[in-house]
Amino acid sequence: MSLWLFFGDQETISRFHLHPLGKYLDDYAKWLHDRGYCWEAARVKIRNVARLSPWLKRHGIAAKDLRWDHIQDYLQMKPRKSPPFNRQDKANLKQFLRYLQAQGVVSKPVAAESTPIEKMVAEYRVYLLKERALSEETTAQYCRHVNRFLLESFPRVRPDLSTLRSVSVTSHIQKSAAKMSKKDAQLMCCALRSFLRYARYQGYIEADLQASVPAVANWTLASIPKALSAEVAEKVLASCDRQTPIGRRDYAVLLLLSRLGLRAGEIVTLELDDLDWRAGTISIHGKGSNLSQMPLPPDVGQAIVEYLQHGRPKCSTRRVFICRTAPIRGFARSAVVSNIVARAFRRAGFDDSATRKGSHLFRHTLATGLLRTGASLPEIAEVLRHRSTACVTIYAKVDLQSLRSLALAWPGGVQ
Repeated sequence: MSLWLFFGDQETISRFHLHPLGKYLDDYAKWLHDRGYCWEAARVKIRNVARLSPWLKRHGIAAKDLRWDHIQDYLQMKPRKSPPFNRQDKANLKQFLRYLQAQGVVSKPVAAESTPIEKMVAEYRVYLLKERALSEETTAQYCRHVNRFLLESFPRVRPDLSTLRSVSVTSHIQKSAAKMSKKDAQLMCCALRSFLRYARYQGYIEADLQASVPAVANWTLASIPKALSAEVAEKVLASCDRQTPIGRRDYAVLLLLSRLGLRAGEIVTLELDDLDWRAGTISIHGKGSNLSQMPLPPDVGQAIVEYLQHGRPKCSTRRVFICRTAPIRGFARSAVVSNIVARAFRRAGFDDSATRKGSHLFRHTLATGLLRTGASLPEIAEVLRHRSTACVTIYAKVDLQSLRSLALAWPGGVQ
């Protein structure tokens, strides 16, 4: 019986088996164990279920008939002897209900019929994924902005895109951009241009409304790329405690950022099959479903090996980097990598202002270092896996040695 993994008292285990949910607790305990839940967390989750079980019996509710409405009714009662319910109890019972649904014990609730706007956004999402080959994360961001635009444009009626006018598009952008950051406003404009092109392609509109989407001010090459000094970068790397599993993982992630200039999303999607140990290469899944092969530096390979052998928990996922909290799974989004970078900077003694560029700061540092050692812009573009050298021309601003040769003599002589 898997309950012995978390409970050593036969009397307690027998009591758990008495009520409607008891026969599912052994398999549930194994499910929790396989997903890396610690002893204390698993005991709390199992006790939550065991506490619900007698209530179901008193109300004549069988396990196969359990619904979320029943759990909500249960959580609203005021227990006399046991401690009051809290937010974690609600989350634990919701997780167990989903477990029963996944096992086929409880039927999944019938999803409400999608609204016309939801259907339109869903079709647009498929277009972005299949036709435009955008990533899941970018697609989700585009759909978020498009959904907001459609809800504002057609609040109570079925969406008829043929009635859209340039003024309504511009008005929505002006109103929304005032509440957004510059980066999010730029993303919103990109999403709406993409959607309006899609709408014209599908025949929903005849006018070229994408031309009515204004551009958010973003002057090309207006900024200077920030880069870390070699001393700061090494100090950040040294802040990882490589004697712990989390430290080994974070060190390997930071090395991939600093030595290869990977994007955060590329680290998230990295899988075990992408590492070719015999050839000494690593396959990178970049933007637009582009696949690139890069040589794997010895120090980076060694750090990954140490993590795989002594830090990565056993699990079924093929993702290289795994979350530190249960359930065991690969990173869900790029923000996890940014958080690893931020924690490393704080451990190294730097304030949050040093981490505003997040994981991309290491990418800038690699490009700047290559330029200073004599690499050309096309070579840097190849290392960073850019399709065009136009993306790396901004780094010419930090090539002071080359810029000095272009400077004109001061007309007043030496000052």
